[in-house]
Formats: sequence, structure tokens, C-alpha cells
Amino acid sequence: MEGSPTLWPATRALMLRDLRLLWRRRGDALQPALFALLVVVLFALALGAEAQALAKVASAVLWLAVLLAGLLALDTLFRGDAEDGSLEQWMLAPVPLAWLVLVRTFMHWATTALPLLVATPLLAELLHLPRPQLPVLLASLALGTPLLSLLGAVVAALTVGMRRSGILVALLALPLYVPVLVFGAGSVVAAAQGLDPVGALLLLAAGLVLALVLAPLAAAAAIRIALS
Repeated sequence: MEGSPTLWPATRALMLRDLRLLWRRRGDALQPALFALLVVVLFALALGAEAQALAKVASAVLWLAVLLAGLLALDTLFRGDAEDGSLEQWMLAPVPLAWLVLVRTFMHWATTALPLLVATPLLAELLHLPRPQLPVLLASLALGTPLLSLLGAVVAALTVGMRRSGILVALLALPLYVPVLVFGAGSVVAAAQGLDPVGALLLLAAGLVLALVLAPLAAAAAIRIALS
């Protein structure tokens, strides 16, 4: 517990710094939410705005919109810190690097996925999602989006030393995102079919717990390798 007195001040300082940077670039911060809205609108237009057709694919469309919106901002997770030298200071700080990675990942989730979670009921209405399925959708997104951010943090850390790695980040992250998408959207489909969605939600919860433990450690190791 020797390093614990510096843990929370460092966490607070990093979160305040991220919030200040987010406010300065608030136009860029709105891009994931606008992109998700655009995906939902395009699907609605492509299916002809028929309520029955939209209701069948509403959960999958919303999950895809959230996943792609998070993927859009994934490359910038550690990129700015690598360019201004902050990552080197993280490695020299008297705070575990994995903890700082976890804090940054939380801020990434809070600024990209959390606004979409708040807007999910409105987007679900646009897609005519049956209202009894909405609680299951919200539960799956609440469990799945942090898991996506943690997995994405590992991929972003692996590519932080590369220039113009946007396409590579997507190619590496998408295979890891597929199981989360399957169980997340599958839980809503199971609820729509009258089946119990708890099994899929429990798998998402188990994956989230495992990622909370392992993903920051793996991302921290990747950052050390990239900067060595």
C-alpha cells in the first residue's frame, strides 16, 4: 500500500486532463455519436421504414452502430499521449501503468459509449424496437460496451508505435469484437423469441470481469514494448 497515496491524485489528474482535452475538441468528441446516428438512419432508410422489418433487426443495428462508433475513436486512445510524450511519463510515474491504462479506457468508454447508452431508448424508438426488449438491450450494452473498450485498449496499445494504423486497428479489433457482438445482440434476439437471455448476459459479464483484470495488464505490456 506504499504507493496508494499517489494513486487517486494521479487518477483525478488524468481524468481532469482528459475532460479538458475533450472540451477543447468537443467537435471531434461528437463524431462517434453522430456516426452511430447516421448508421441507424441509413438502416432505416434502406429497409423502407417498415415497422415490422425494422423491429426484427433493431437490436443488431443498434449493436453495430455502437460497435462501429467505438471503433471510429479507437485509434486515438493512446495516440495523442504517444505523440506528446505523455506515455513515457506514465511509465516513470509512481503509479502502476496498468492502472493509468484502465483510467484512460474508462474515460474512452465514458465519452464514446456512455452517450450512446443514454441515447439508446430514442434510437430504439426510431427502429421500432419492441419496448419489452429494451431492458435486455440496455443490459447487454451496459455489459458489452466496457468489454469492447477494454479489448480495444489492448489493440490500440499494440499499434501505438505505428504511424497511420487506423485500418490495422480495425482489422485487429474486429475479430475480438465478434463474440461480444454475437452474445450482445443474441441476448435481445433470445428475449424476442421468448427464451431466457440471462445466459448470454452472464457470458458478457464474465468476459467483462476477465477483461478488467487482464486487458490493462496486456495493454501496459504492449505500451512498454512499443516504447522500448
